[in-house]
Amino acid sequence: MTEPTTDTVAAGKSTHLRMHSERLAELLERGVVDPDNFEMAVRESHKTGEELGRILVRLGFCEAEDVLQAMANSLGVEYMRLTGFQPPPTLRELVPARLAEHYGLLPISFLDGVLRVAVADPLDMHTFDELRRILNVEVEPVVASVEDIDKARNMYYGIGGATMMGLEEERQALGGDDDVIVDGNIDIDDELAAEDASIVRFVNQIIQEAFRDRATDIHVEPFEKDLRIRYRIDGMLYEAPIPPAIKRYQQAIISRVKIMADMNIAERRLPQDGKIKIRMHDKEYDLRVSTVPTPYGESCAIRILSRESELCTLDILGFSGRHQSIMREMISKPHGIVLITGPTGSGKSTTLYASLTEINKPERKIITIEDPIEYRIPGVTQIQVQPAIGLTFARVLRTLLRQDPDVIMVGETRDPETAKITIQTALTGHLVFSTLHTNDAPSAVTRLEDMGVEPFLIASSVEGVVAQRLVRLLCPDCKGAHKPDPLALAQVNVVREDTSAMTFYKPVGCESCRYTGFRGRTAVLEMVRINEPIRRAIVAGASATQIKGEAIKFGMRPIRWDGWEKVKKGSTTIDEVLRVTMEDEFSTEDDAAMLAQAQEAGTPQDK
Repeated sequence: MTEPTTDTVAAGKSTHLRMHSERLAELLERGVVDPDNFEMAVRESHKTGEELGRILVRLGFCEAEDVLQAMANSLGVEYMRLTGFQPPPTLRELVPARLAEHYGLLPISFLDGVLRVAVADPLDMHTFDELRRILNVEVEPVVASVEDIDKARNMYYGIGGATMMGLEEERQALGGDDDVIVDGNIDIDDELAAEDASIVRFVNQIIQEAFRDRATDIHVEPFEKDLRIRYRIDGMLYEAPIPPAIKRYQQAIISRVKIMADMNIAERRLPQDGKIKIRMHDKEYDLRVSTVPTPYGESCAIRILSRESELCTLDILGFSGRHQSIMREMISKPHGIVLITGPTGSGKSTTLYASLTEINKPERKIITIEDPIEYRIPGVTQIQVQPAIGLTFARVLRTLLRQDPDVIMVGETRDPETAKITIQTALTGHLVFSTLHTNDAPSAVTRLEDMGVEPFLIASSVEGVVAQRLVRLLCPDCKGAHKPDPLALAQVNVVREDTSAMTFYKPVGCESCRYTGFRGRTAVLEMVRINEPIRRAIVAGASATQIKGEAIKFGMRPIRWDGWEKVKKGSTTIDEVLRVTMEDEFSTEDDAAMLAQAQEAGTPQDK
């Protein structure tokens, strides 16, 4: 076989570019691209060798869809959007994953000896000739975008489908069979398997896909007959499409992650924690890795934290103007405790960071005690606890006052010792921020009492409590109007407003939100400022319900009320608010009437 010469390759490339230019001339006829801009792009294409269509899109002269549509029309072939498209399963045997990934295509259908494939460049005759030779079939192109093809191929073959196919071929070449599997894992040296190029590539693909999907967590979970990989996106878990053969390489995949996180791969009986530092899209990230033993192997969770994230402000977090005013008043106190409550993953730490950013001034010394340090704040001394060597929250707090701080942030008040030292720190003239795991703001008082803190100490030290949840924001590009279920509307509408003229929205799904209908999250809140009547109630041993009633008298808005406000603005849905708030957090009719009266009169908290 004669190798093509340099001149031949150059001539072929030149012909390819000229054909692109001719086909895209249709854009001029349709008035999509200005003639001067088109000529500028043509000159750039001749100078750089880059395809004309890519230049037109890169310079902002037209959309990628316009280029693909023009190409398809000029060639008389079909243009397809592959959203939600799933090829027949039988095509996996005809067109293996490695072949599809190598040529950047997706098989569409096979009928009467003709294979239809989605490609981004229908003029790439070399690819079609290769496919005819390899598969011994006729090939018919269909035009689609590179992004659509990549997404659809991942869904069809699974993430890393080509990589997994390569591993299977290597195993079979070595005479491997199912008998070498022990508890779903390959019975070979873990470290050697974890360093295999294919395993390394597969783990990298899992992480890259998480970044593409805006995931905050990656879960690798072993079960008896399969291995499941899920991504947490906007607080919800979504299962990733993966090749069926992945179970065979379960332990090698987990071992690779443990090697990256500098963990002991030989230890599978005990939980382990580690950290991976990576750089992606010119940003640095910390991946916090946790493994725990299960009957079917180790389960691995990876939390993705940006080391360079721009710290949020209160308004970006979803604090209304009223809530911002109350929060700023509480965090400006010279001493006392401000508590942020809510379940895991409700954004408590982010609110603490935003609060610290608000008061971070050169004249203040701020020290934080965290596990882990999620964001670096310039000008703030941050301490990472290390329980393995005895560096706990309580131990650091006991010695922290020698550092002469003005403000202290305790990442979590999780035990009686930490709670008592935190209270004592606030009583000695320091402003302390911390978090608690409670269902609502008033319950923070009874939670501290359960930890052994005397009611009079709570009343003397706590200045305010914020309870929060995170609801998903509707995608602004695709949300659609709808009529809500009357029962759900009655549950969330705590003030019983007339809703006949209101417009409500539902998630639809589009490319920008990965077809979930949601993009991003915002906080729904309730705030209690501890005033004199509430302090007296605490000292008298009032229950959380009694404290809640007292707080509502002074203008506390229940958490579902704040959710209702965001529903009215079209930011989220009724179902989202009901999903993240518990039934007992819904204010009763008496509470609603009391709240309405307080609003009409102008509450002390508002004045």
